[in-house]
Amino acid sequence: MRLIRLEPQPSRVADDVRAALAALGRGSAAAGGVALVGARPLPNRQPLEAVVILPRIVLVVIGVDLPDPAIRLEAPLTGRWKADGWPLVADAETPNPAGEALGLAEMVIERLRPEVPEHVPIATIIAVGPFVEEIEQPPGDLGGGVRVLFPTQRSLLAAIASLTPAPWPCTPAQAHALIGALAPDARITGDDLAAEGFQTTEESATVTLPAVEPPPRKPRPSASAPLPPIAPPAEVTMPVPRIPAAIPAPRSSIPWRPVAAIAIVFVLVVAAVVIAVGGSGDEPGAAPPSSAAPPAPARQAVAGVAFTERASGTARTCAASAYGDLQAQLQVGGCAGMERGSFEASVDGRPVAVSVAVLTFAGDEQAAAFKELADTPGSGGITDLATETHQWPREPDVDGAVYRSAISGPAVRLVLAAHLDGRSSPDDPVLIRAAGAALGVRIP
Repeated sequence: MRLIRLEPQPSRVADDVRAALAALGRGSAAAGGVALVGARPLPNRQPLEAVVILPRIVLVVIGVDLPDPAIRLEAPLTGRWKADGWPLVADAETPNPAGEALGLAEMVIERLRPEVPEHVPIATIIAVGPFVEEIEQPPGDLGGGVRVLFPTQRSLLAAIASLTPAPWPCTPAQAHALIGALAPDARITGDDLAAEGFQTTEESATVTLPAVEPPPRKPRPSASAPLPPIAPPAEVTMPVPRIPAAIPAPRSSIPWRPVAAIAIVFVLVVAAVVIAVGGSGDEPGAAPPSSAAPPAPARQAVAGVAFTERASGTARTCAASAYGDLQAQLQVGGCAGMERGSFEASVDGRPVAVSVAVLTFAGDEQAAAFKELADTPGSGGITDLATETHQWPREPDVDGAVYRSAISGPAVRLVLAAHLDGRSSPDDPVLIRAAGAALGVRIP
C-alpha cells in the first residue's frame, strides 16, 4: 500500500486511519494499491480521510468521531447507534452520527463511478474513534458495501476480504487515470503501480485468481474474517483488550529475572558471583546470559497517542493504594482486585504523565457507586504506581491534572494526566487528549 498525502483530514480518527494504512506496508503482499490520504473528490466538500485504490476494489474512507472511547458499539446504518448501551444521538431525525458521512459517501461514489473501471466495485469504510473494541453491524448491513470499523491494519484487511472484489485487477493505466483525476500532482509510475498489484491485460489473463468466499452472516464483524494468504506486518495502532471482569493473579515480584538464569546462579555456586535482590548471576570468565539486560519499556498507541509504560502491577485489595473518601469506601466495601499502570504519553511533542487504575468489584451496582464517588471533586483518588515506586524522571504537576473515568460492568477505570515539563491545567487540550486516549490503554 503506497500512501500519497494530499490535504489535512477533518476528523480526530484520521491519525488512526493513516497509521492503519501505513501498517499494510509497500507492495502487494498484504493488500497492495494506493491510498490518497486527504483526497477531495468533491471540490465544494471537505476532504476525505482517504480514497484507497486497490487492484480489485476502491474504498471511500470517511472518519466519524465519537464522544468517547467505547468497549462495544452497535452501529446499524439506518438505526440508532449505542455505545456500551447508551444512545449516541438523542435526535430522532438523526439516528446515528454516521448519517452525514453516508450521504457524503454516496455523492463521492457517484462522482468516482465514471472514473473507475466498470468491473471494479466501490465500497465505503466508516472509520470511528477515538477507540472502539467491538463493533456490531446487523447481518443485513454486512451484505452491502459499507463497513463500520475502528481503523487498524487487521480490521482494514478483514473489511477488504469481506467485501466483493473484482474478478480481475485493474491495469496500471486504469489506476493511473483514476489517481490523476483525484491527485493530478501525484508522482507515481506504471512500475510503482505494477509493484502494488495492478496488472496489464495480458498478465491478468494468465493469473489464476483465488476464490473469494462471501462474508459470514454474523451479528457483528469478526477480526478473524478471511485475510490474504501472506501474513501482514505488525500493527501500528495497537488494539486494546476489554477491561477484564476479573483481575488476573498477581505478577511475580521479580518480573524481569528469568527463572533459568536464577537456577544457573545456584548450580554454579562455586563461582561465588551473586547479584543482590534476586538478580541473575554469571560464572567468572563466562559470557553473561543474553537475558541479563532488562527489556525496553512496553509501548502502545491509542487514538494517535503513544504510551510508554513506566510501572504496572496488580493487587487483590484496593484500600491501601487509595486515599480520601475513596479509601474509606474501599475499607468498608472492599474490591475484587485492582490493576495500576503508569505511562509517559507523547502528545504534540510534549511528555505527559498518565496514571491509570482499574478496580473490579463484586457487582455492577458496587462499581457504579464507587465511580459516582470518584467523580465527585475532593473525594480522593488512587495513588499513582510510578510515583509510589519513584519511577518518574521528574515529578508530574498533578495539581491541575485532567481526570477521566469509565465503567464497564463491575470494572471502573480512573485516569489522571499531568504535565512532566510544565504546569498542568484541567482545560489543557494536550492533557485532555492524553486522558481520553488512556481510557483505552492496555495495562501490561
